[in-house]
Amino acid sequence: MNLRPADLARHLEKPLAPLWVLHGDELLTLEAADALRSCARRQGIDERETLVVDKSFRWDSLTLAAGNLSLFGGAKLIDLRIPTAKPGRDGGDMLQRYAAALPSGTVTLITLPALDWQTKKTTWFKAIGEAGITIEFETPPRERLPAWITARLAAQHQSVPAEALEFIANHVEGNLLAAHQEILKLGLLYGEGELTTSQVEAAVLNVARYDIDMLRQALLTGDAARCARLLDGLRGEGAPAPLVLWALANEIRTLALLRGGTDSGQPLAALFKAERIFDSARQQALRAALARLTRSSLQTALLHAARVDRMVKGLVRGEVWDEFLHLALRVCRR
Repeated sequence: MNLRPADLARHLEKPLAPLWVLHGDELLTLEAADALRSCARRQGIDERETLVVDKSFRWDSLTLAAGNLSLFGGAKLIDLRIPTAKPGRDGGDMLQRYAAALPSGTVTLITLPALDWQTKKTTWFKAIGEAGITIEFETPPRERLPAWITARLAAQHQSVPAEALEFIANHVEGNLLAAHQEILKLGLLYGEGELTTSQVEAAVLNVARYDIDMLRQALLTGDAARCARLLDGLRGEGAPAPLVLWALANEIRTLALLRGGTDSGQPLAALFKAERIFDSARQQALRAALARLTRSSLQTALLHAARVDRMVKGLVRGEVWDEFLHLALRVCRR
């Protein structure tokens, strides 16, 4: 059974289901797991056994934990954490058997990181998902991050001007756990009420994480300012230039292929299927990009990417990171 994050609190008012599977954003998953553990204690489940899957983990530990009776004769919580989301063949088989015969008098909590679509289609994940309650916690996208920050500040009876809100969002993007810590810091440093922009700027550190996927998303959405900020962050973090070029060129090639196909009368859905683009959010981003880009503009961008490739290889002179920015701006504008 799949459950929306917003429905978790309502379900925690009922007797706990025997199996819970939480996955997604680190902070949101951690908070949900804490809420579930607190609920278990309120319901009289005082004993908890924590199992962390690492290289030395033995999967028979799970069956032993499930088979051992509670020391107090009551229900028991098994807290199974799989940080890599890769249980391996033995682990996958064990999880399937476990889900098929859940131990009585036991609540099992399985926590996982954010999962890709391949992992969600594995037999073991389907087995535990069908046997228990599954909740996916997605990181708020950049456009919803200010609203998320506003809600967190409101919970501690604080607010900030729109300018300060953008400042916080820019400095914590891609790092929700650090964002949470910065918001808590504002609560500790200042009292309740509206904070000034100068107070926020003095307190909030630049804890943003910059990665290639963020750059690809910004490119597709046509967010030129975000592309510039991400490229500057990637450069500062020492990201390899060939990897950055690959990310930009790969998105441009994909868009050029889709643009050429649609211009020749092929349905976009069929093109997505042929290119194995199944993620709905990515499909939506590509549709938005195609709406503003022509075949000629994409061909020009491909030629530009080829010239940057020669710069990266040292065959021609030029400032590679400046060219990355020019290439991104070329794709962002209509």
